[in-house]
Amino acid sequence: MSRKETYEERTRQLLMPIARQAGVEIYDVEYVKEGSDWYLRAYIDKPGGVNINDCETVSRSLSAQLDQEDFVEDAYILEVSSPGLGRALKKDEHLQKSLGQEVEIRLYKPKDHCKEFTGTLIRFDGEALVIAQADKEITFARKEIALVRLALDF
Repeated sequence: MSRKETYEERTRQLLMPIARQAGVEIYDVEYVKEGSDWYLRAYIDKPGGVNINDCETVSRSLSAQLDQEDFVEDAYILEVSSPGLGRALKKDEHLQKSLGQEVEIRLYKPKDHCKEFTGTLIRFDGEALVIAQADKEITFARKEIALVRLALDF
């Protein structure tokens, strides 16, 4: 397991009881470097969405736990937030909850001269995702997908 994966998993373990007590679910945890700064991000959600008070409550408790455990070697910035409306669908559980919803898919390489597709997510498994567009279904191998996220309707 890489250092990044270790930090994310240990943070997730610390976050589980905190999230349960706050009445939220853990959507994702990521440890990333942006520019010269490291970020430890926890994304939380609940039916109807989270608010600033939910994020603050979780952030304060998680920060205290992280300070006590002190397993992250680098200086980092802790962020706790909602995954947002156009949330990335990284995990099987994210895709499962999004079946029947409109998604945007970006590919690493063009397929039929296009790298971006929008449609209703109708199926997925470990190997492929299928979306429905007006009169057709399109299948994408998971390895060719750079990003899947919920489409924003305005």
